[in-house]
Amino acid sequence: MKTIAVLTSGGDAPGMNAAIRSVVRVGLDKGLKVMGVQRGYSGLINGEIFEMERHSVADIIQRGGTILRTARCEEFRTEAGRKKAQNILKAFGIDGLVVIGGDGSFQGARLLSKLGISTIGLPGTIDNDLAYTDYTIGFDTATNTVLDAINKLRDTSSSHERVSIVEVMGRNCGDLALYAGVAGGAESVIIPEKEFNEAELCRKILEGKLRGKLHNLVILAEGVGGAEKLAKRVQEVTGIETRATVLGHIQRGGSPTAFDRILASRMGNRAVELLIEGKSSRVVGVRNGKVYDDDIEEALSVKRKFDDELYNIANIVSY
Repeated sequence: MKTIAVLTSGGDAPGMNAAIRSVVRVGLDKGLKVMGVQRGYSGLINGEIFEMERHSVADIIQRGGTILRTARCEEFRTEAGRKKAQNILKAFGIDGLVVIGGDGSFQGARLLSKLGISTIGLPGTIDNDLAYTDYTIGFDTATNTVLDAINKLRDTSSSHERVSIVEVMGRNCGDLALYAGVAGGAESVIIPEKEFNEAELCRKILEGKLRGKLHNLVILAEGVGGAEKLAKRVQEVTGIETRATVLGHIQRGGSPTAFDRILASRMGNRAVELLIEGKSSRVVGVRNGKVYDDDIEEALSVKRKFDDELYNIANIVSY
């Protein structure tokens, strides 16, 4: 192992830059040549590759997004596209590749490994939807971004005695809504993992009003449905003014939290170690506070276990 490369793929997540920084500086410390691939698999196919030095990653640990940029790539989904990527890597003398992204990015890394390229995946996604790891890079920051937003919405909702429905990201995974909802004291958390009863929500809101509540805060994961439609139906049933707020891509940005910076740094270090050890088709994760690695296929096949205890707590303490 003489030359390694790093790329970011899929949706960006706060902490990706910290992971890039770790891979580059640990790699250089181990005597490796480190290359950066711009714009994910698209840039890989197009040969957008440059050598990285220590100064290349200076002053980026606190920055959100990814300095390497990211892009979708339909061509990489084809066998011909992946073969082209393989040839590009060989042309640049790259022996190992670190891929930072979500499940789709990991699938790409897995397929490249079948072509003889040593690949290691780091989980970079705000949704926390990779079941093999307790936390993904970016999840903690995104949760705090949502928390900051709902704290502000609570102020204005109380002033106007409104119901505020906040839609957050999480198509198939409700962790972002659940964690932010518990931390933000939301009255209701609506997520894909649990059946949602609209009538029960309206009853809960009306009961709260009778107890003197000045506002109601509802956190809705995007995978359940639109906040605008739900807000309209809630207002029709309860007669209480109801507003919807869709946070959108603001959740992807911002300076990463200390937790995400440390997690990314630890994972980046382990990725380089694995490549030096001659490992391939592995992903790095964290379990019970310890960084570990697993086979990509096995990791992607892990069934996600929903945190029923935290969900129950959310319902109890919100009432």
